[in-house]
Amino acid sequence: MSAVGHYLEQEGVATVQISLIREHTVALKAPRALWVPFMLGRPFGVPHDAAFQTRVLTEALVLLARTDGPVLEDFADDAPTDNLGQPAQGLTCPVSFPSFKAKGTLATRLADEISQLQAWHALAQQAHQKTKLGITGCTPAELGAFLSSWLSDSPSLILKDHSMAPFQAVKFASDELKTFYYEAKSVQPGQHSSASMQQWFWFETTAGEAFLTLRKKFAREGDPAFAGLATLSMVPRAVLAELGEP
Repeated sequence: MSAVGHYLEQEGVATVQISLIREHTVALKAPRALWVPFMLGRPFGVPHDAAFQTRVLTEALVLLARTDGPVLEDFADDAPTDNLGQPAQGLTCPVSFPSFKAKGTLATRLADEISQLQAWHALAQQAHQKTKLGITGCTPAELGAFLSSWLSDSPSLILKDHSMAPFQAVKFASDELKTFYYEAKSVQPGQHSSASMQQWFWFETTAGEAFLTLRKKFAREGDPAFAGLATLSMVPRAVLAELGEP
């Protein structure tokens, strides 16, 4: 969207965009943008909250008056809670997981965690009649195994598409595995906001631990593509700020 914005601005059309990944917007120098701290896929917050969505839209449109671009403003509030945690009528929790500290290597714990979440994800598909999985053509277990290989000294360079560069494969795999986690979590008991989902994924799951470990590894390595992945898109800025990392 930032590139399209630059093109339209050259034709004399003022533009503004809503940004879900602040680092991308900074790097691409969008003419005008409003960054929102919401769940990916929800640039206006939760569904069916017209008043809140109007606030977001209004704050974005106000930026059209700015001529000192690139302009990037932050939306101050998190999205309201919604009913992500309420299963559809007639559906029940498929299994109750005991609370325990998993043991083993990071790769082993990640595989176990993915296996445990499969039942929740099946319930999510039944409740919502859709899933965003499928872009890579891999199962969640395959995605986990691929990403785990990058924790070792002998990473798998190919996911499914042989024409995809390794850093792109890691990006697609991490995005899709995170989607699997978010969809599985969405039908677990409780009210889930974008903030609580983010807190759960990055600070309470083995997947979050694995992603943070990979980010540090990629940041140390000399490959600019992987360094860019580590600094721009792998971990949300809010999470890094909470961890006290640059």
